[in-house]
Amino acid sequence: METLQKVSHIGCDLHKKFTIATARDAQNRLLWRQRLEHADRPRLQAQLDTWPKGTPVIFEASFGWGWFADAVQAAQLEPHLASSRKVAAWREARGLPKSNRVDADLLSELWGQQPRWWEVWLAPPEVRDQREWLRYRMALVRIQTGLKNRIHAVLHRHGLVHEFADLFGRDGRRFLSLLVGPRDVTLPDSARATLKGQLPRRAGAGPGAAADRPGHTRVSPNGATGPGGRAFAAAAPARRGIAYVLAYTLLAEIGRIERFPNYKHLASYSLLAPRAYDSGEPAEEPPQGRHVGHVGRRTLKWAFIEAARGAVRHGGRWRQMYDRRTDGGQRNRNRGYIAVARELAHLVDIVWRKDVAYMEEPPPRPGSRRRTKRSRPGTGQPVAAMVGVAE
Repeated sequence: METLQKVSHIGCDLHKKFTIATARDAQNRLLWRQRLEHADRPRLQAQLDTWPKGTPVIFEASFGWGWFADAVQAAQLEPHLASSRKVAAWREARGLPKSNRVDADLLSELWGQQPRWWEVWLAPPEVRDQREWLRYRMALVRIQTGLKNRIHAVLHRHGLVHEFADLFGRDGRRFLSLLVGPRDVTLPDSARATLKGQLPRRAGAGPGAAADRPGHTRVSPNGATGPGGRAFAAAAPARRGIAYVLAYTLLAEIGRIERFPNYKHLASYSLLAPRAYDSGEPAEEPPQGRHVGHVGRRTLKWAFIEAARGAVRHGGRWRQMYDRRTDGGQRNRNRGYIAVARELAHLVDIVWRKDVAYMEEPPPRPGSRRRTKRSRPGTGQPVAAMVGVAE
């Protein structure tokens, strides 16, 4: 009991079946190590309940950390998430071997590091639930796309040509059902059997539609979290705005806009901020070898660039911005889309953080003599109306 009262912070090294915990006092001296078995969840929770209430518990952002964070919070402890990449670099810089005990000891030492360079945002349960639906839908779409490609391959392999714009629309499915019929002799038995086995998975909306329904609910103004999130989500059904998929992706991956100090941090987290690698170059010359980073949310990068493509198709100032960067689409087209996506990240940050409506023509600055055609109150369009991505 006396040892537990001296505990100042605890580091936990999570694994699939067990966790190694290392406790230290206020002077960063090691007090004890403990092994937590994941199979016996009630016993694990009972062990966590014996730890002093309010003690900081540090663990890495490895796969499956969410349930452990919930268990730590249920025990009235204070969970903190550490970047696995930064912790691994710190261990290698100190020349330490990698083992369960060393990792737990290192994590327990992080609490004394100021500033907290190692800490990353710990997503709350509702944000993790949103992301889980997103991953589920992405997996289903990937499976369905693979099945569609296999069906196309069967037709191509046997020289069958069709004139349907959508082979999996109403007329296309009728054509496919005739091919697998008992009286059809166009395909050999093996091809007809494989095609028939794949068709039921594409005949209806299937599980993909079931995965879309929770997304539509969460993207609705009442389902989004916070006033800023509701204002942003209200744009999802817009005809020429961010459709449900992109709106839900942005809401789930960003989570809380308040965790970013400004839009530049959001753009960097979305892998849209160019970085320069020009060591040894003269200072007066422009940066060389600039490219976007690789540590961040790749899903956010995909969503913003898809929105940028729609914004460029929509025209207006987005097309003008793209043309300036690419000489009218003649060169560096990918960089042009990244530039537009970065500006869209800026606007998403403003609309979400300040809970304001988007206006196609920005209002004049205070003291400016420029006059603009202002919309009446309540007629401003949300951020998605500027993007131009069809549903």
